[in-house]
Amino acid sequence: MGELIKSIITLLVGSAVFITGMNMMSAGLKKAGGKGIKRLIKSTQNNGAACLGIGTAVTALIQSSAATSVMAIGFVSAGIMTVFQAVCIALGAYIGTTVTGILASLSSFDIAQYFVLLAFVGVVLMFFKKELVKSIGEICCGLGLLFFGLATMKGSILNNAELLEGIKNLFSHVTFPLLLVLIGCIFTALVQSSSATTGIAIVLLGTQAISMESGFYLVIGGTVGTLITTVIATIGGNANTKRLSLSVIIIRVLSALVAVGIIWPIERFAGHPISNFFSTSLGSPEFALALFLVLYNVIFVGIAYPFLKPIITISNKAVKDKDQEKQASAIKFIDDHLLNTPSVALMQVKKEIYNMLELSFVNYVNGYQRVMNIDRSKDKDIIEIEDQIDYINKRVSDFLIALSNKVSLADEKVVGSYFHVINDVERIGDHAYNFYESSLKMNENDLEFSETARNEMSQMNEIIEKMFKMTLYIFRYRAITQLKALHELEDATDKLKSSLSAKHYDRITKNQCKNELTPFYSTLISELERVADHLVNIAYSIENPVGDAEEDIKK
Repeated sequence: MGELIKSIITLLVGSAVFITGMNMMSAGLKKAGGKGIKRLIKSTQNNGAACLGIGTAVTALIQSSAATSVMAIGFVSAGIMTVFQAVCIALGAYIGTTVTGILASLSSFDIAQYFVLLAFVGVVLMFFKKELVKSIGEICCGLGLLFFGLATMKGSILNNAELLEGIKNLFSHVTFPLLLVLIGCIFTALVQSSSATTGIAIVLLGTQAISMESGFYLVIGGTVGTLITTVIATIGGNANTKRLSLSVIIIRVLSALVAVGIIWPIERFAGHPISNFFSTSLGSPEFALALFLVLYNVIFVGIAYPFLKPIITISNKAVKDKDQEKQASAIKFIDDHLLNTPSVALMQVKKEIYNMLELSFVNYVNGYQRVMNIDRSKDKDIIEIEDQIDYINKRVSDFLIALSNKVSLADEKVVGSYFHVINDVERIGDHAYNFYESSLKMNENDLEFSETARNEMSQMNEIIEKMFKMTLYIFRYRAITQLKALHELEDATDKLKSSLSAKHYDRITKNQCKNELTPFYSTLISELERVADHLVNIAYSIENPVGDAEEDIKK
């Protein structure tokens, strides 16, 4: 009994060494080529075949389908990559990760005993100062540990007849294909590595603890279990990341079920032709199982590829984009049906722009309070309103493009002016959001403005809030008589910017203010002054399409 426990402990230690080696090799590869790999993934166009190839190549290099998938998820979340691109990269990653299985299967060859020396070579290289050499050392060390772990696992089983017989008995009773798939799936989900499942299946096959057919089902289960990493990575993500996760789940689960549905009846009723072929015709059984996994992934990715877009369509319908629905709800006045009546449509556009300007005013106040008083209560509102402003900007812009071909010559000038107005409103929204981001950075550095600085900037803020109210009134009622007063307020913000900047630097020289606040203070007063400029442009758009206030004043 004591020998059995010792062998089980050795088996577990061997598994741990194998997984550690695999993770170390992956980490080294990512350090050696991480930035280049990210640029490569980011540069992919909406070409499915190219994305498949990149997913395969990147994963083959870094030996981690999880890392490749997580990078793709990050790009989808940032809006840099489409769901279709990311699904193709994720599927390519499943092909690329089979390289680990091929490496593990080399343990069945005599030369494999020398591969463990790579661990020593790697440790030596890791003492060098150059980062690239250290990364190469990490790769070598990981590869050596991988082979050492495999050898340890294999030895623990072969050197204890009781353990070997126990594993054989277990798998002689567990022969139902779907149960074996489930075991492979659960183990992979627990260790978050399909490569670990493949490696252990190869060891069990090499010690004749399991049959080739059981090995098929275990590694197929591993391809399903690896989805756990994708699912975890999309928790809390946006709708597109969840659509990506659901699309990949559908593809992998259906692929596994179809594969089992084909292999099981043939094996059962035709005398095990598939397992016999792989056992006798492809060298060692371990290499044959690794090759089976490669073929399985290549074949089923090829079968799934023509169905990717329909599957993504199903995922789009299943996962509702709540953020997009919130953004769409911000549209109050325009609708494509109005394009049939251009004169009415133009009036509604003005109302929508006014709505957009009101939202920018709300976010300006929220952003200013956030950076002045570190008031976190409106953080969610700031983010949501910024998204709504961006959405309205795009929606109104598209609407104006469609409307421009339908309006009279007299109204073309108005349409042109509205393009400039929505750009100015959108920029005000950006400045408001910049206040929020500056506040976050100040929080990180434990910085806040002094009471003197807040009082000074409140003078500028009061003027701008007054300008906001005047601009809303001027734009809505074409109150031309108030344009001059608005421009005078804008002049006051220009003078205040220079004055406040001088006062701040005076405090710095007298050690009355932290120098670390300078970039935040300078940026804030510059942003405030630019908001005033945009407000003047919006107001003057009723007279001049490009809102050039200076030209009107000269007249």
